[in-house]
Amino acid sequence: MPVTRRTILGSAAAAAAFRGPGARAQAKPVIRIGVLNDQTGPFQDIGGPGAVAATRQAVKEFRPQAFDVEVIFADHQNKPDVGAGIARQWCDQGVDLLVDLPNSSVALAVNSVVREKNKVLITSSAATTDLTGPQCSPNTVQWTFDVYMLSKAEGTAIVKQGGDSWFIIYADYVFGQQLARETSRFVKEAGGKVLGTLAYPFPGTSDFSSFLLQAQSSGAKVLGFANAGADLINCIKQAREFGMTTSMRVTALEMFISDVHGLGLAEAQGIILCSTFYWDLNDRTRAFTERLLKDRNPPGHPTMDHAGCYAGTLHYLKAATAMGAAKAKADGKAAVAQMKAMPTDDDAFGPGSIRQDGRYMCPAYLFQVKTPDESKKPWDYYKLLQALPADQIWRPLNEGGCPLVKA
Repeated sequence: MPVTRRTILGSAAAAAAFRGPGARAQAKPVIRIGVLNDQTGPFQDIGGPGAVAATRQAVKEFRPQAFDVEVIFADHQNKPDVGAGIARQWCDQGVDLLVDLPNSSVALAVNSVVREKNKVLITSSAATTDLTGPQCSPNTVQWTFDVYMLSKAEGTAIVKQGGDSWFIIYADYVFGQQLARETSRFVKEAGGKVLGTLAYPFPGTSDFSSFLLQAQSSGAKVLGFANAGADLINCIKQAREFGMTTSMRVTALEMFISDVHGLGLAEAQGIILCSTFYWDLNDRTRAFTERLLKDRNPPGHPTMDHAGCYAGTLHYLKAATAMGAAKAKADGKAAVAQMKAMPTDDDAFGPGSIRQDGRYMCPAYLFQVKTPDESKKPWDYYKLLQALPADQIWRPLNEGGCPLVKA
């Protein structure tokens, strides 16, 4: 599908940045950042405009002295060909860093383009482990989360709590397929069993009744949803309408605070989820959230996707400063190597690092959604169950099959 004017929401900004006479007169190098995500579809609350705001927040806070920074954005419509087309056009126009990329299928397509063009890709909301496995790239960093971490944390924890028989409904694309497969593996390793898995067409499904009825008839104790955003919200709401929450434990294998807010605590209470970021986790996360809310005046608090866009952009800008903007622009592979060589530290995630395979390493946290009575203030939605150290929750480096990993 060709890139059209409709697909590039930031076209006016792009034109000014890339073709205006003022750009030619710049006294300093210009680092150009493109946020590529879902602006209007099922993932708009997870990333969408909030991811653009978080990226701009990183630029505002860093305030590089040696170079200028421009940020544009576009909607990939959850279509790999659209995403790849926009990425190729951006790279040819001088974009140096692409950020966000929800939808694993789109992220994998863009991953190839960015490597070909020798730019930099930081994914904050693509969950596929292929990005740090067979399709790992010296030009890509995977921030925030992946299906291995999510499935290991939740599948293991829920089986230990007695949820030892599962039925999984998943979105039929790379993310959903991998999440269902990995969760099944960890459920079985923990001593449980999976009574069935069922895929639904993505995108475009809104009526999940037939899938839910099959899950209900399986006799499983746990109903796992391997999807995200609006699809997840619809699934949970429809499961409650069928009365399934009284006979099965409903769990979300990937859930964001925007999903909880969309459902409301009355419907989301008790759900266990895994996240690398929560706005009220500590003093630093609260300070980051306060700055972001003040500057963007959003309808809600930041998701872990927003936090990843902020932190990844901030670390890239630090790396570009350390090596020089001209070198960073000329060689995306070298820029990522510089990012890997430097420890990370920011208010969203705290200290961390980036592995050889491009996996960003930080702790993860197992949370449970509060009841309405437990919540004492706006967006007070999570209670911490367990902190999961980085070396215990991410896929071991030698198991991914990344060609960049040296024995």
